[in-house]
Amino acid sequence: MPDLRAPAIDLWLGGNAHLVHYPVRGGALINIVAIIRDDWREPGWSAPGARADILARYPAAAWSPAARAVLAAPRHWAKWALYDRAPLAHWGQGAVTLLGDAAHPMLPYLAQGAAMAIEDAAVLAQRLADTPHDPAGAMRRYERQRQRRTARTQRAARRNGAIYHMAGPAAFLRMLALTAMGRHRLLTSYDWLYGWKAA
Repeated sequence: MPDLRAPAIDLWLGGNAHLVHYPVRGGALINIVAIIRDDWREPGWSAPGARADILARYPAAAWSPAARAVLAAPRHWAKWALYDRAPLAHWGQGAVTLLGDAAHPMLPYLAQGAAMAIEDAAVLAQRLADTPHDPAGAMRRYERQRQRRTARTQRAARRNGAIYHMAGPAAFLRMLALTAMGRHRLLTSYDWLYGWKAA
């Protein structure tokens, strides 16, 4: 089993599923996220999950013993439905606007939902400070400044989900491509995302 408290993010990829785990609170806790393609049949958007159900979706024939050991560790699971939508053309009207998931809901395959909301807040605060007597104008400028970046991030997250959940020959080609890219090229391919600075 991997050292779960090491300061690293572990990502396991498989057909129609993937697994991510990393330490939080200085290694006192481990966050484990298991994402599978499924039909949501629960009332509401969240529900308790069962360890046996999770393990059944990550069968021993397809997943390594180490990944399955990570999945077997929690006593309690919580399930959430994932929803997606195309980027919106308009986020607000007058002196009202949206930010974060209300404006641009993101699938979790890039882990950028909260980050985009923080960026939105920073840009909105700047635009309001620039023109405190024109909040409606400030909100339209904020929207124009943020829409291209958040739409690109939404698309990148959706694309990552398709790549993560490849199966069969496509999964084999994915692994060849990732290996050929190497860690450095893979990380620098996200410079557009992680290099953002508030203007």
